[in-house]
Amino acid sequence: MIPFDKFREECGVVAIYAHPEAEKLAYLGLHALQHRGQESAGIATSDGMSLHIHKSMGLVADIFVEDVLTTLRGTLAIGHTRYSTAGESALLNAQPILVQSNKGTIALAHNGNLVNAGEIRGRLEGQGSIFQTNSDTEVIVHLIALSREQTLPEAMADALRRVEGAFSLVMVSSDRIFAARDPRGFRPLAMGRIPGEKRDTIVFASETCAFDLIGATFERDVKPGELIVIGPEGMTSRFYSAAQPQSSCIFEHVYFSRPDSIVFGRAVQDSREELGRQLAREAPADADIVVPVPDSGVTAAMGYAAESGIPFRFGLIRNHYVGRTFIEPRQSVRDFGVKLKLNPVRSLLEGKRIVLIDDSIVRGTTSRKIVRMIRSAGAKQVHMRISCPPTISPCFYGVDTPSKTELIAANKSIAEIREFIGADSLGYLSLEGLKKACGDGEALKYCSACYTGSYPTNWVELDDIQPASVRR
Repeated sequence: MIPFDKFREECGVVAIYAHPEAEKLAYLGLHALQHRGQESAGIATSDGMSLHIHKSMGLVADIFVEDVLTTLRGTLAIGHTRYSTAGESALLNAQPILVQSNKGTIALAHNGNLVNAGEIRGRLEGQGSIFQTNSDTEVIVHLIALSREQTLPEAMADALRRVEGAFSLVMVSSDRIFAARDPRGFRPLAMGRIPGEKRDTIVFASETCAFDLIGATFERDVKPGELIVIGPEGMTSRFYSAAQPQSSCIFEHVYFSRPDSIVFGRAVQDSREELGRQLAREAPADADIVVPVPDSGVTAAMGYAAESGIPFRFGLIRNHYVGRTFIEPRQSVRDFGVKLKLNPVRSLLEGKRIVLIDDSIVRGTTSRKIVRMIRSAGAKQVHMRISCPPTISPCFYGVDTPSKTELIAANKSIAEIREFIGADSLGYLSLEGLKKACGDGEALKYCSACYTGSYPTNWVELDDIQPASVRR
C-alpha cells in the first residue's frame, strides 16, 4: 500500500427505494462516494421477495461489473464503501451485513463507530450470541434480532437506543428501507428524491454528490436521532431517542467530504474556501505564490489566495493512477512513496517564496517530504499553512486516526513541528476561526474533540494508545 500520512476516510452509505434499477443507482451512488473508503464495497438488494448481496475487496467500479449487477436486480437497494475504523481490513468485515433472523432477512450498512460496542459484544457473547465478523456494525444486527419488540421498525429503534457513538446507517428488508442517524448527528446522511411517473424514488446517501450523479434532488438531512422507514404504506418518521447536544464532525468540512457536497446543511465548498480566507487573515505570509497540496488543500488554498492577493498556482501535480502496490527500484529512491503521488513543477517553484496549503498535519512525515521536494525544485522559501488547528487527540467516532503518541501536534510545539518538517514558517488556523468558517452557531454545532481532547460521549478511554483500526 502506498504510504501517505493522511487521516483515513471513514465509510459511505447509499440506499434506494422504489426504482426498477435500484442496484445500478446504488452502484453509481457508491462510485460518487468512493473517496470515503477504498478497501471494500458491497450492495444488497431486494426484489420484493428475497435479498441478494455481493461484496468484495477493492474499488466500486472493479467489483460491480455488468455480470455482477445482473445478479442483484431489485427495486430496493443499499450499498456501502468501506475503510476500516473498527474491525480489520478483510472481506469478512465488508458491508452490508446480511442476516436471517426472527425479524426476517435484513441487510445493514453503517458509517461511524460505536464506542460501547466492545462492552455490548462481550455481554451478548456471554449470553450465547455468535458473531461472524469483528466489525462493530454486527452488534446492531444482534441487538435487532434479540429485541423483544415484535415489529422490525420497533426492534431497530430499540437497538439504536442501546448503542453509543457515531452512526449513520441504512437497512433493507424484503419490502422496506430504513435510514437513521445517532442522536448527536456525528456523521452525515442526506435524503433525496427522483420523480417518477407512478411513484417517486427515495434515496439516501452520506453526501449529496451521490444525488447529482443519479439525478436525485436533495430534500433534507436525516435528523439526529431520527429513524425513517419507507415501505408499501409510505414513509414514516420517528425520533427513537431524546435529543442530545449536536456534535457533527467538523472534519467533514475540513477534509473528508467532497467540495461539491452539501453536508450538515452547508455547502462544503463554501466552508473550505472560508477556511483558507480565515487562515490568510490569521497567518499571513510574505510570499510569491500559493500552492496547494493536492487534492486536500486545493479549495482552502483558493480561499487563501483570494484573501491575501497572492497568486494561486498548481505547483504540485498529483498522479491519480497510483495503485495500492508498487515495485520500488533496488537502488532506494529518497521519499519514493510521496514522489509516486506528487511531483513539483520546477518552472513555477524555482526562485519563489511559497505558501504551501494543506488541510492537516498528522505525523508530519509526509509534510516533511513535501517541503523537501519543493526546496529541491528550487523554492527560495516554504511557508506551511494548515486549514485547521493542531490535531492532538484520536477520533473515536468513525475516523481512523493514529494514537495520541503518533500525532505530532500532541507531542511537539508548533515551533518544533516547523523545525521537523523543515519549513521557514508554520501557521495553523485557530479553533475559533475553524468554527466560524464552518458556520458553527445556534443552528449547527460541531464535534472538535480531535483538536481539544474533550469528547462528547462516555465510553471513551482518554489514555487510549491504540490506533482506531485495531479498536473494537
